[in-house]
Amino acid sequence: MSITYDVLIIGGGPAGLSAAYLCHKNGLSYLVLESGKAPFQGIANTYPEGKLVYASRPKDAPEPFMVDELRPPDKPVTVESYLQYVQHFVQHENLNIQTEVAFEDIKDGRDGLTVITSKGSFKGKKVVLSFGSNIPRELTVYGDAKMVAKNVDDPAKYIGIKTLVIGGGNTAADVIISILKAKRQENDTHPVYWAHKAETFDVNKETAQRLGEEILLGGNIRLLPGSIPRIGEVDEEGVDRLIIRINEFKQADGIDLYHSLSFPMHNVIACIGSQGPMPIFDKLGIQMIACAAGVCKIAKEGERLVLLTSEYESTRKGVFVIGGAISPSYMKISEGAITEEKHPNLIYTAINDAYHVVEAIKKKLDK
Repeated sequence: MSITYDVLIIGGGPAGLSAAYLCHKNGLSYLVLESGKAPFQGIANTYPEGKLVYASRPKDAPEPFMVDELRPPDKPVTVESYLQYVQHFVQHENLNIQTEVAFEDIKDGRDGLTVITSKGSFKGKKVVLSFGSNIPRELTVYGDAKMVAKNVDDPAKYIGIKTLVIGGGNTAADVIISILKAKRQENDTHPVYWAHKAETFDVNKETAQRLGEEILLGGNIRLLPGSIPRIGEVDEEGVDRLIIRINEFKQADGIDLYHSLSFPMHNVIACIGSQGPMPIFDKLGIQMIACAAGVCKIAKEGERLVLLTSEYESTRKGVFVIGGAISPSYMKISEGAITEEKHPNLIYTAINDAYHVVEAIKKKLDK
């Protein structure tokens, strides 16, 4: 006879592990289904080696960290140290987690919900979606241009080749620092090209300082501000390539001139951000609302935001959404009104979401 859990938790990041720990403490039966090889795989994949983890908390936040056991230390530590602590915590608490399980769908049943995965089906009275927002945006050009630098533990594969990194933020800068360091250690003089559609790059002070230090040590970097990926093509040798436009010269006769560079797709790393799991919400029948002019202050006009109650329950009964999956904002249903609610993508936010959802589930299950 198959087990029916009180709570099935999809995703083993800060939100998912916090929910699991709180279920564990409150006597709720639960199971975490994590697609990666270990808990916090999303952080492991997106944080570059040596990057510091901060106990960041919004200035106007009224609450402390509601799961102190998963709170990053006040003094910033490297992501490796934090992940090591998390692994010890999971083992010490003996949290019920299955790894390398890919989530596929949720089906309604007479006695609850059935979660369909790559490793079979699991039954639960409630489902908590806590899989973050790390679905990479696409470059929308022909060919395999979805190369997002999630695995930055292999910068050595870019040694000996000219590499193109697209994106103007901290993630792109962190990737470049890793590759420059690997190239420098191997005396590789091939440059790393850094392209961004805007004229200015937007990185924080700490990241800019680390990048500057790497350049001073001999890192070979070429900046390409105002550059736009235009099209993918297959060359005469059958290699997928990306053409990126770096200059445009408008002509009076309407025949414009361009300067472009062409890179093999496998030399391209696109750090153009991630998006919320809209395709998953659509598949699950979870309602979203498109932002109209003047309604949204955080999201842009036309962006679709998931619709949630004050307890983070979606329009799909029994399915809750927490953590990065609803950042940087969502539509909150409260007392008959729908308003945009700010939701920063922080470990703090993920942990506290989990606390409020488990409290709500306890009441609904009368436990």
